[in-house]
Amino acid sequence: MSMTQLDRYQELARFLRIRRERITPQQAGLPNSGRRRTPGLRRGEVAMLADVGLDWYTYLEQGRHINMSAEILDRLANVLMLDSAERKHLFFLARKELPLEQALQPSRVNPALQSFLNSLGTSPANVMDSRMNIVAWNSAYCALNGDMSLKTEQERNFVWMTFTSPRFRYIKGDQWEQHARRIVAQFHAGYARYADDSWWSEQFKALSKISVEFREYWEAHDIMDAIDAPKALRCPNLGILNFDFVSFQYLGDPNLTVSVHVPHHDGTVEKMQQLLSQDATNALDT
Repeated sequence: MSMTQLDRYQELARFLRIRRERITPQQAGLPNSGRRRTPGLRRGEVAMLADVGLDWYTYLEQGRHINMSAEILDRLANVLMLDSAERKHLFFLARKELPLEQALQPSRVNPALQSFLNSLGTSPANVMDSRMNIVAWNSAYCALNGDMSLKTEQERNFVWMTFTSPRFRYIKGDQWEQHARRIVAQFHAGYARYADDSWWSEQFKALSKISVEFREYWEAHDIMDAIDAPKALRCPNLGILNFDFVSFQYLGDPNLTVSVHVPHHDGTVEKMQQLLSQDATNALDT
């Protein structure tokens, strides 16, 4: 056994012991058995609650090389009340892989993040959740793509928008197909990652029914990473708009991705100012 393997199992043993000692019998739903020499749960209690053998769990906390199934690790994670980050850490130490993701709870955009989007001025920006729903945006994004507040929840899904919005397809121009293939690849990866979430299969059926191109790109089974690269977008009245594209995971919620189109100083900034001014005038007239 290499030192790398030995260190990993020793680290797993320490991690389990520390987490076990943080949980009281009451938190685990066990009766209070009086004073204890050490804090937290006993090894036997963890073994009982996780439905594993006491000897097996003892060997685990001794740092021995033991093969563990994902099912057992899930039970241990539940007993030890691990959060999402701790659960991933447990799986990596035990199996050198991350767990299959479970269905996600809806993410919320806090006022600070919305304020950040609003401060970007002529840079169209949005926030997407793990289902690729656009959950927040700024005025510049609406000036380019239409008022997002007037769209239904389904129309604000980025995959749905890609394949059903004539305006979005026009704006993307010659870059639309490459974009669409990349979006389907990301959707494909998400579908596999959140296999237990029925939303993905329902969305897949709806997209397959409405778009031949979606079905074609899905069957290609491409694997593509998102890229931060220059974007040339078409505007009906103002011609080509050139942007640098930047996206990043929001630290406050890893299920949220922030995307920003930064306008070039080649006239694009001025064109975005004109679009924003037109939007403001239209809003006053309605």
